[in-house]
This record gives sequence, structure tokens and C-alpha cells, in this order.
Amino acid sequence: MVLLKWVLGSPRPMVRSVFTQYLPSEHLSYRYHEAMSTMRVPPSIEEVTNLLRAVIDPELGSDIVELGMAYCAEVSDRGEVVVAVKLTIGGCPLRGQIKKDIESRVATHPGVSHVKIEWGEMNAEERSATMAKARWNAKENAKETAIPATTRILAIASGKGGVGKSSVTVNLAASIAAKGFTVGVLDADIWGFSVPRMLGLDQRLEAEHDPISDRPKIQPNQRVVGKGLLKVVSTGFLVENESTALMWRGLMLTKAVEQFLNDVAWGELDYLLIDMPPGTGDVQMGLARMLPRTDMIIVTTPAVSAQKVAIRAADMARRSYLRIAGVIENMSAFVCDHGTSYPLFGTGGGQALADEIGAPLLGQVPIESSVAEGGDIGEPVSLAGIGPAADAFRAIATLIVTETVPPVQMADCSARTFSESEVSLRPREK
Repeated sequence: MVLLKWVLGSPRPMVRSVFTQYLPSEHLSYRYHEAMSTMRVPPSIEEVTNLLRAVIDPELGSDIVELGMAYCAEVSDRGEVVVAVKLTIGGCPLRGQIKKDIESRVATHPGVSHVKIEWGEMNAEERSATMAKARWNAKENAKETAIPATTRILAIASGKGGVGKSSVTVNLAASIAAKGFTVGVLDADIWGFSVPRMLGLDQRLEAEHDPISDRPKIQPNQRVVGKGLLKVVSTGFLVENESTALMWRGLMLTKAVEQFLNDVAWGELDYLLIDMPPGTGDVQMGLARMLPRTDMIIVTTPAVSAQKVAIRAADMARRSYLRIAGVIENMSAFVCDHGTSYPLFGTGGGQALADEIGAPLLGQVPIESSVAEGGDIGEPVSLAGIGPAADAFRAIATLIVTETVPPVQMADCSARTFSESEVSLRPREK
């Protein structure tokens, strides 16, 4: 096997050809894939450190490496990574979330086989240094975006158009808001904006003076959903009407998305759902750079062609060190009034994609005319709709907020308690 790996990986064509002519092609193909699948290259300490920089302490608002909370202690030849983490207080309620974020981020490297976390607690001097660093960052460094550090960011992506990505985004956002959350919706599909119509919103975006930044900020359009709230931003709110074409090139697209992240008064958000444009272009790369803590959900249809194209979106996420939270199979089948299911676009594409990229299949949404009708009149089927599609959207939303990407719980955080205590114990000026 070692010899086979050396030969198949040799840069010299003559070496490969001399060896392979004596092996049956079927046997060679099998042995090749078996050999290559075991050739995992463990990450370097620097690579793991860069991955850890995508883990943000939700309360202190900076990454755990910069705050001195974590570092890569060891990487074995088998890809086993040891990360040392020191919390401000040993019983910090955010420990579980930090653990999950570290494991999911580091595991995006293909050479990582296992992630082990060694926990510790800061001493008084280390806590003071960490809190001082956090305060300095808050004072001196402008935020890269206006999205709060506690916001869970979900990028709804696809490899190609026509798979119902915008419909999935809108229905998931509405379902999550209906559970009492404040949900932002960013329509990053600049050319193909459709979110405004699907949510029944048509007001133009307006800017108001922001007392915190002391400059005008765009106010997102809002829609109350039960006990929750939707805050929506789209280029569809900037044009005269839906038929207006936006003929922008790559740099303008990226700048538009950057402005939506920096110059919008988003306020407090539990979730931000981003309706991504199809493919792997400028907008995707820009968002990965500006929001490294983003979790990606990939939408596909059961068709093999859609599945194969969707793999490219997954590859882009991995190359950008973004976590893939799961796969949603849209248009999975048509169910008639008698309950018979007709797989119009084939079967198994969503599960096959999930298995190939190593992510969970979050759910399958069947084909129903009510989904399109709800989008046309601005009433997402997931809110008051009845039927398999509405049930599927609501089930996926429940899975997201309970298991896949649960909201950040900030109550009684020990870091905040420590900061407040530090202030109260500080000697008063006479």
C-alpha cells in the first residue's frame, strides 16, 4: 500500500505508466481510491490557529485566539488535534457553545480526524488581561460589520439556480421568527432579488441618524411574525420596480453586500439568514471574509445534476473554513390528494450530497403549489399553511434552533459578571 501511494502520487508519468500496465484497470481504480482516501495530511499548528480565529466569544465580541483564551497545543501524525482553552470562569455557561464551535470549525480541515479540548480556568491576572483586550477592541477597533457577535448566521446556498433557495430562506426565516426570535433576512442575491415579494414587503429603504455611530444608517424593513420579528434588507427595496435590471459587476456586488452588513441598523438579532446568489463567485467569497463565523446550509433537489453542482458550494465553504450545518432537499416529491408520492426529479439526491460532504440532511421539502402561491402573495406557507411542505419547513426550523445552530444564551454569563464586579471593586476617584 505504501508503494502504491508513492507510485500513484509520483509526479513522473513514466513511473506511473510502468507500474500501472501490469494491474487490471478495475483493481487499480479500487486500490487507487483506497490509497488516496487514507492520505490525510494533518494540519499545521498555524492552520489550526487560523481555524480557531473563526470562533468568536459571543459576549466579548472577539475571537478566542486574540483574547488569549485558546491555542493549538498539539497535532499528531494521525490528525488528532488538541486545543487548550482557558475560560474566564470555569463554570461559564457559554462553555458548551464554545466547545461545539471549536469542534465544528477545526473539523472543517480534511486532515483532522479528532478534536480534543483541554479545559482550564484563567487566573486573576489572565482575566484582567482578557477583559482589558476586549475593552480595547471595543473602543479602538470599529466592528467589521454591524451584525452583533451573538447573532447566529446562516447562509442559504446552492450550486445552481432554480432549486428554490430563496423560498427555503424565506420560509425558514418566517418559521424561526414565529418561535419568538428576531430574525434578519439579507437578500444577497443582488441580481435575482425575490425576498421582498415573498415576504409581502415593498417599502423603500430609508436612512436615519444613528446616535451610536453618529451617522445615518439604513433602517431594515420589518414584519412582525407572532411573537417574533423579521428585519429584511434587499436591493429589491432600492429599485423602482421588480422589472428593473441591476447590471453590476463583481466589485459592485461585493461592495453592496458589505454596505448591507456595515451600514444597516440591524440592532439585536438572534439569527441572520442570508439568501446567497447561486454559484461560488464574488459575493460568496466576500461574505466568507466578512463573516467567518457563518454556518452554511446547502439546498439541492433530488436530481443527480443538482447534487453534483451543489458539491461545488460545499467545496467553497470548506476552502473558506466555513462550517456546513446541513443539507436541505427541496422539491423532493409531489404528493397528490390521495397521498401517493411521485418523485418527479428523482430520489436520493439530498441524502447522497449530505453523505458525500459529511453533513446532516436537515429535511426534505415536497413539491406543492402552495409554496409558490404563498411566495407570490407574500405569505410564506410555513406560517399558516397546511400540508407536507409547511410541516417540513417548520420541522427543519425546529431542528435548527434546538440542535443544529441553537441561539446564543447570554443570561448569567460569568464573563459579564466578572466585568461588572471588576468595575464595582475599582477604587473610586476622590
